[in-house]
This record gives sequence, structure tokens and C-alpha cells, in this order.
Amino acid sequence: MVFISKYFDELTITELYEILRARAEIFVVEQKCPYQDLDGVDDRFLHVFYEENGKVIAYLRAYVKEQDVVQMGRVLTIEHGKGLGGKLLKDGIEQIRQIFHPKQIYIEAQCYAAGYYEREGFKICSEEFLEDGIPHVQMILDIDDNV
Repeated sequence: MVFISKYFDELTITELYEILRARAEIFVVEQKCPYQDLDGVDDRFLHVFYEENGKVIAYLRAYVKEQDVVQMGRVLTIEHGKGLGGKLLKDGIEQIRQIFHPKQIYIEAQCYAAGYYEREGFKICSEEFLEDGIPHVQMILDIDDNV
């Protein structure tokens, strides 16, 4: 398993294909949510993922939303219940800290996954809302500069 962090224009065609395949597998097929994943902003993001045998098995993307705030999204793991999600989140947060030096990381999390993010220090900062028919909440992680 290899940890990879690249901006859009650094991705190989195969890596981009695998990222898009993984996102469709989880967010469209598994969650039965037909939505427009190709949202026209992937070129602004840092793409952070684990690859194994040429396949993307865990993924997230991040970009500077506003001064001192990085937005993270499209967080996924292909295999559930093996601890890979927690590893991706820890390593992804560290990569975001090193590259962007934010004071906060913001995410719009599916409600069922809020506990996953809370384990890493995220706090819910909104009421529940629907995004593509799925309940979500906004969450913030305050970054400690001394970590």
C-alpha cells in the first residue's frame, strides 16, 4: 500500500481514472446516489490517497476554502471496517497541515459518518441539512500549531 499526495496536474491518467472509479463506486453505486461527481473543481484540489496493486483503495481531496481554512471532501475507503479510513484521515490531516498550514479543516460530513470525524477531533458546527438527498452536517477541526 502506497500513500500518495498530488495536485490535479501531477496525477497520471491512470491515477485520475482510479480516483474517479473509486468515487463512483462508493458515492454513486454503493450509496445509490446518482449525482454529478465531476463538479468542475478537481483541478483546484490536492488529491490524497492510498493505492494498492494499481487501485485507489482510500481517497480524499482538499483545497483552500478561505484564508486559514482548508475544505476536505470526497473521503472514501473501498473496503470498510479494516481501519483504513482512520489511517487515511490521520495521514490526510497531516498532509493538509504540512502543505497548507491551516487553522481549521472544514468538511460537510454525512451524518452517519460524524463519529468517524469526531474521533479525529472534528466538531459539528451546523444543523443537519440534505445534500443530494443524504443528511449531512458541517464539521470543523481546529488545528493546533504546536502539533
